[in-house]
Amino acid sequence: MTLLSTSAQAVPPPRRRTRFRGRKEALVGWGFVGPFVAVFGLVFLAPIAYAFYLSVFRDRLIGGTSFVGLDNYSEALSDPRFWEGLARVGLFLLVQVPVMLGIALLIALAIDSGRLYGTAFFRVSVFLPYAVPAVVASLIWGFIYGTRFGLVGNINDTLGVTLPDPLSPSLVLAAIGNIVTWEFVGYNMLIFYSALKVVPRSLYEAAAIDGAGEWRIVASVKLPAIRSALVIATIFSIIGSFQLFNEPSILQKLAPNAITSDFTPNLYTYSLSFAGQQHNYAATVAIVMGVITAIIAYAVQLRGMRKG
Repeated sequence: MTLLSTSAQAVPPPRRRTRFRGRKEALVGWGFVGPFVAVFGLVFLAPIAYAFYLSVFRDRLIGGTSFVGLDNYSEALSDPRFWEGLARVGLFLLVQVPVMLGIALLIALAIDSGRLYGTAFFRVSVFLPYAVPAVVASLIWGFIYGTRFGLVGNINDTLGVTLPDPLSPSLVLAAIGNIVTWEFVGYNMLIFYSALKVVPRSLYEAAAIDGAGEWRIVASVKLPAIRSALVIATIFSIIGSFQLFNEPSILQKLAPNAITSDFTPNLYTYSLSFAGQQHNYAATVAIVMGVITAIIAYAVQLRGMRKG
């Protein structure tokens, strides 16, 4: 009896064993997730926290750095240069994003239709500009646009005509839109084409049996089936438009009169921080721009999910 009671006491209760097993599994899970959490906190959360810390201070000529609370945010929300840049990228978004996504969708549908000859070569050719770095692409197109040294200038001299200057103040935004479209049509085409490949072919066959034509199948079967891909590509394009920086920054050297230091909010932030040494105010503008971008992207996501 003594041995039985002692062995019974040595065996832990089932609840304790379950709790120990749960803790062990949790530790194993954190072992897998821990490296990602550490990197995520180091490269994403920490810079945001530091930017917010900078945004509530201000460097003064007398007294050094002082705490100002939300004064920098109030100044940013009433800054006409910031709002002009935001309106410029807003116009860029409203025109360039639909054009780019429309072209990418048409190409993806053409490749998926199976009626296009040399689909593999065509797909790679369309995607290839995405492999070109944005800086290199901007330099290539910048020299094409040049009226004194580029293709436009050579055409003017050869044919004796006067083509519009793509780097003029009235056309430079459209010229940048052309560069961004050239760069990212292939990227979005790949998203749409990958989504189309997942759609069951039986849906197309059923629609064809019901008498639907090719355009009817596209409108009633293919587009609804890839709605989630359309929403994702739209959100990525919106975020990319608000982050517009590389193209105007490179072209600014070629068109200084058309592209100012506040041409886009990101370029304005860069100029404030590195040229004006206004790090605190630059952090404030960056945070305000990030919040605006997140709100608009989230609204588009909710809209797309609701329609779905």
